[in-house]
Amino acid sequence: MRPTLRIADELMLDKIIAEAKRILATTGMEIRGAAVRQRLLDHGFPLNASGRILFPIDKVDAALACAPPSFVLYDRDGKQHADIGGDRVHFVPGSSGLKVQDHRTGHTRHANTTDFVEYVRVCDGLEHIAYLATAFSTNDDIEANVSDAWRLYLCLTNSKRPVVSGAFTEHGVGRMVEMMQLFRHDRADLIRRPMSIFTITATGNFRYSEDSCQNLLDCVEAGVPVEIVPVTLMGLTAPVTLVGSAVFHAVDTIAGVVMAQVVKAGAPVLYGGAPAEFHMRETTSPMAGVQALYLDVLNAEVGKRLGLPTQAYMALSDAKLLDAQAGAETFGSGLLAALSGINSVSGPGMLDFVLVFSLPKLVFDNELCGQALRLQRSLSVIDDLPAVELVNSQLQEAHLITAPHTLAHWTEELYMPSAVIDRKNRETWQRDGEKSLWERAVGDVERRLASYHPIDTDAAADVELRRLIRSGMRDDAPLPFVPPAAEVYAADEPAARRSRMRQRRAANQATPQ
Repeated sequence: MRPTLRIADELMLDKIIAEAKRILATTGMEIRGAAVRQRLLDHGFPLNASGRILFPIDKVDAALACAPPSFVLYDRDGKQHADIGGDRVHFVPGSSGLKVQDHRTGHTRHANTTDFVEYVRVCDGLEHIAYLATAFSTNDDIEANVSDAWRLYLCLTNSKRPVVSGAFTEHGVGRMVEMMQLFRHDRADLIRRPMSIFTITATGNFRYSEDSCQNLLDCVEAGVPVEIVPVTLMGLTAPVTLVGSAVFHAVDTIAGVVMAQVVKAGAPVLYGGAPAEFHMRETTSPMAGVQALYLDVLNAEVGKRLGLPTQAYMALSDAKLLDAQAGAETFGSGLLAALSGINSVSGPGMLDFVLVFSLPKLVFDNELCGQALRLQRSLSVIDDLPAVELVNSQLQEAHLITAPHTLAHWTEELYMPSAVIDRKNRETWQRDGEKSLWERAVGDVERRLASYHPIDTDAAADVELRRLIRSGMRDDAPLPFVPPAAEVYAADEPAARRSRMRQRRAANQATPQ
């Protein structure tokens, strides 16, 4: 028996779904993407007087019936990596970060290529993070027009894990699909063995923008699984109440699922979301607020009731530092996600309303996710009953440390975190330097960077990857320098020296631009 969390009965879920369908049928959606809009019209979706697309209930039901309940993600080598569906839980770094918290200085700043490469190399070895995400922007040293493709390139050449990604321009998907296809025999093989999930953001106010529509169309036609992620703001763009917000959220999400099935029946789609509370005093949008987390769970239950795989932004924090608030919010929301059986949980590594990405927080979150995953394991009898032999061993030895039962099972039954989590007694902790959580996490980041093993990428494929990226650039500037593995700069190393070192290495590097 697996521990589970359920907050709504089937009757309530059916009421939420029925109301969302009614709104779709009578109010409809503003679909700004011309191509998707035409696809809907060609399939018999009517227009109302104001030009909004109406979604008749029978067409919605037919589309939902086509959406698969699960799908498989594959790694770069084409090996099965993650089964997305049922109550299977996978934690993945959050996306949308605009800045990073520098683990060497503690300062928050804009990110560059070196930051992203270090993130991928650290994440590649995290035991409880299932796959990657293009976690934060690198516009500090790459054109914004191709930054999404550049981050995908850095993921593909530094890790074999699948990746949650997305295009941030109207026509960015095609280039990124071509990049992934280089690791498959052909387009059909990429469809059979997808290596990525792309995020499609519902715009809000019952509207899909041009970018979202085009990205949805391009992804589905290319066979890339998508997650529909409305940003539902309770008290601002959605009702302040849970059921009302769930209805608004369902309208946006179901519309995305339906459009995907109209483009290609059977397209894999996750019922996702990134809800937040609108904080009436601070005018901020906490995603780790307790009411937002409640809505995350309710939304996931709606998605499961529809028979869809699910996604949510959880296991994150609105705190600015790796502090008590960050730990409490991350573990609390991660545990809720695990017990709810949410399939793809985006959030580890994120701070400050998903605006800042932190490597120390990511390695700390890796441990929290491991504990959350442990708590959702099924309860089972493991040589426990009858217990007479264990009782006799305890009475005879006054302990069970060396008992055959302990020796056989302790490595699997006792969760042993890394040194990021303090489990020392006070005397040992003091003797080892009285290290804070931040110091332990930074140490783990540096250890993982130093132990990272590079992966090989075919030279011809690398040349083509870079060519595809450069084809979308507006100028002829060279692509950013990618540091070799195990290159770690000391926090106090003069910037000028670092710059000279990078210049010398770049001059000696033979990789084509």
